[in-house]
Amino acid sequence: MSDDHKPRRRDQILQALAIMLEEDSGKRITTAALARQVGVSEAALYRHFPSKARMFEGLIDFIEESVFARITRILEDKPEAEARCATILALLLGFAEKNPGLARVLGGDVLTGETARLRQRVHQLFERLETQLKQILREAELREGLRPSIPAPAAANLLIAQAEGRIAQYVRSDFKRAPTEYWEDQWALISRQLLRQSAQPA
Repeated sequence: MSDDHKPRRRDQILQALAIMLEEDSGKRITTAALARQVGVSEAALYRHFPSKARMFEGLIDFIEESVFARITRILEDKPEAEARCATILALLLGFAEKNPGLARVLGGDVLTGETARLRQRVHQLFERLETQLKQILREAELREGLRPSIPAPAAANLLIAQAEGRIAQYVRSDFKRAPTEYWEDQWALISRQLLRQSAQPA
């Protein structure tokens, strides 16, 4: 029974941390406050997570698992490069919008003053997303006879910078400015310039 209870308590702690990140925007989260939110002692928290850094790592793990599992399905369901890029970016923005506390983790502000390893984990998450977009754009020439209007690394970086910027706006506005606001119109503009027909051989 205790083995079944432990994962549930871990999840409960992570959910409480995410809620506090949303409700106490701009404030530093202490383990004492988190323990009160969960309704357990600080000692009980540390039985599940040896440090606050490990709690944040648990949130980052959840973000990675949620986002990349859905990206795998997107790649299976959508063969066209433009649709793949559009759906991945919409997924990322929608995920941030529905999970404001996790948007703060993605934005990095809540990790200021925490161990550098956490900021590196978030950096690697965005690097992985950018690499995925770059691969999609590079494959477009083989799959569809299309190529990015600018080199694939630059195009992928532009796309991920758009998403990061909108998440940062969301966090900076205390979650008032949704990351999906205007996105449909903005994507229509970006996508018109994203890909073009590959040059035909002479």
